[in-house]
Amino acid sequence: MVDKVEKIPHELQPARLDVVRLAQVTDCHIFADPEGCLLGLNTRDSYEAVCERLLREEWRPDAILATGDLSQDASPESYQYLADYFKSLDIATFWLPGNHDNPETMELYLSNSRVFAAKQLLIGRWQIILLDSSVKGKVHGELADEQFQFLERCLKRYPDKHALVTLHHQPKEVGCRWLDQIGLKNADQFKQLVAKYDQVKGVLWGHVHQEYQQMVNGVSWISTPSSCVQFKPGSEDFSADTEAPGYRYLNLYSDGRIESIVHRIDNLEFTIDYSIKGY
Repeated sequence: MVDKVEKIPHELQPARLDVVRLAQVTDCHIFADPEGCLLGLNTRDSYEAVCERLLREEWRPDAILATGDLSQDASPESYQYLADYFKSLDIATFWLPGNHDNPETMELYLSNSRVFAAKQLLIGRWQIILLDSSVKGKVHGELADEQFQFLERCLKRYPDKHALVTLHHQPKEVGCRWLDQIGLKNADQFKQLVAKYDQVKGVLWGHVHQEYQQMVNGVSWISTPSSCVQFKPGSEDFSADTEAPGYRYLNLYSDGRIESIVHRIDNLEFTIDYSIKGY
């Protein structure tokens, strides 16, 4: 898969030459059953509410990045639902797998005229690189050698383009003990590679179901809330948060700057069962 997408990067023309506008939707945890719930929350309802809010943005995104755990049960039905819904938004959508996903099933179902399996996106002055950090049967993440090789080839091939690197698992501790134990296991190797290339301006991930952003040596390290249940920042053990579902909107400027904001659903009430201590 890596060789295929590396040879054919997806090229997309931004609406404005001076800025690339993206939306990140992550950790949707969709079930085959339309009534499927995570901690008592119907994940299809919250996902659709997030997408409806996204469509009300003043500036329509050039692309959507769907950064893993898109399904809860890795079912064909969940991916078909997502493919159809993303297509209905009429915004080019690119995806990567998380620990709850099945990459092979995603390849079969998450592909249509508006949903693309390509893992390298060239748009304006930027390239977006989508990595697979999932490990079959495991909750934690790890980048295989071929993913590191793919990342480095992309960066070497387009040294004149700013780069945003995306993956599912956090490559940086976010301050939740239980979550940081199930992040990217070879994060040090990843950070060393990123540090070699000045054109990397941002690293973007999901998995942690919470908002995080820190600038380190000119690189923005960013996580985004889930489109369903949130996890409490700073928690030692599993703990759901009271924050609403959300997504992140990003502006990538031609000079390499990244500005972003998290939007949450504030017009609907979502019920969470806080007695459940896992997912």
